[in-house]
Amino acid sequence: MPIEILVVICVAAVVLFALIAGILSRYRKCPSDKILVIYGKVGTDKNGQARSAKCIHGGAAFIVPLLQSYQFMDLTPMSINVDLKSALSKQNIRVDVPSRFTVGISTETGIMQNAAERLLGLQLQEIQELAKDIIVGQLRLVIATMEIEEINTDRDKFLVAVSNNVEIELKKIGLRLINVNVTDINDESGYIDALGKEAAAKAINDAKKSVAEKNRDGEIGQANAQRDERIQVAAANALAIKGENESRIEVAQSEALRREKEAESMRIATAAEAVQAAKAKEEAYIAQQQAEQTRAALETATQQADIIVKAKIAKEQAEIEAEAQAEVARRTARGEADALYAKMEAQAKGAQEILVRQAEGMRELVSAAGGNADSAIRLILANNMEELLKIQVEAVKNIKIDKVTVWDGGSKNGDGKTATADFISGMMKSIPPLGDMFNQAGMELPKFLGEKIPENSPKMLDK
Repeated sequence: MPIEILVVICVAAVVLFALIAGILSRYRKCPSDKILVIYGKVGTDKNGQARSAKCIHGGAAFIVPLLQSYQFMDLTPMSINVDLKSALSKQNIRVDVPSRFTVGISTETGIMQNAAERLLGLQLQEIQELAKDIIVGQLRLVIATMEIEEINTDRDKFLVAVSNNVEIELKKIGLRLINVNVTDINDESGYIDALGKEAAAKAINDAKKSVAEKNRDGEIGQANAQRDERIQVAAANALAIKGENESRIEVAQSEALRREKEAESMRIATAAEAVQAAKAKEEAYIAQQQAEQTRAALETATQQADIIVKAKIAKEQAEIEAEAQAEVARRTARGEADALYAKMEAQAKGAQEILVRQAEGMRELVSAAGGNADSAIRLILANNMEELLKIQVEAVKNIKIDKVTVWDGGSKNGDGKTATADFISGMMKSIPPLGDMFNQAGMELPKFLGEKIPENSPKMLDK
């Protein structure tokens, strides 16, 4: 192979490999903790408007060169510390609500689009600051709609209200709220401390009252317990004596019932043994009878099988011999038919060949006669004239005339001939003259052989 062709092949292989590598380099897989944002020419939405970006969470996508580009957004949760100060409550009391919010970029379809449009390209610190501003505003709004007692005592209600308000606003920029943790609530006026002291005093008094009530209940309970103990011990002794007597009666009854059951069981067992022995003998007789019947049936089946098998074998042998004879007859007939066909085909080919040769000879004879078919026929007749005359002579050659008796009275007929002359003339005329034969062949007798005299000519009249 020339070197130039090898160089071209190598260059083409390098270009093809580079092209494949370039295509594969544009195929991007999205990790589970990130969002792949493809921007550029990414198609249209349901309303037919051009989309600003295409977001993919998980999976992979091909980035079209020159028309598309891509970036990743991190889904790692962000912890935001919100130290809210002097937030005005519904009672116009300012409170401090230190809390910690955990947020992250949402993976919902519509919210991912918001994140791609508003957070793509921002640093983590910038996203945290943006989310913190939204959280602080919504936190102040929730505190303004609740009283101090609700915020302090019903933390669940407070957290639900904060989560709902903050979640709605965070979705607008593509974030979702993961967790809310309020560490403590304080106020400048000491209202919450006073509520705590009141609750503590109330709890102490309730505890003292509960202790006194428990002591009273304890003494009463002890006396009642001693009384119940004496009553229950006496009742238990009476029940014990009654139970012992009843137990003795039940033991005696049980002993009698046991003896009765033993006797009944002995009787039933003896009868059962006798019945089982009789059944065993009956079954032995039946089994022996069945065995004899089976043996007889087996011997009958064996004899029938021998006869049937021999008959089947003879039948199959006869069928095989008949089939063999039929096959021999078929093959013999097929061979005779093939031989007859070959013979007839050879005869047909021979006849065809004779006809072909005769046709070729006739064609050459006609050609030799100058293309005149009549002349060719005359030549054939002239060539076979000797044979034709020989046939004519053979026609009367073997006629045996031992004796010819002619009764002739000497009288003449109308043409002046006697009966003897007419007989001789008729016999000679039975052989066709040469002139007639030539005339039948469409030819004329050569003049050196003689000239035919017409019947009406003067010469014939003289004769």
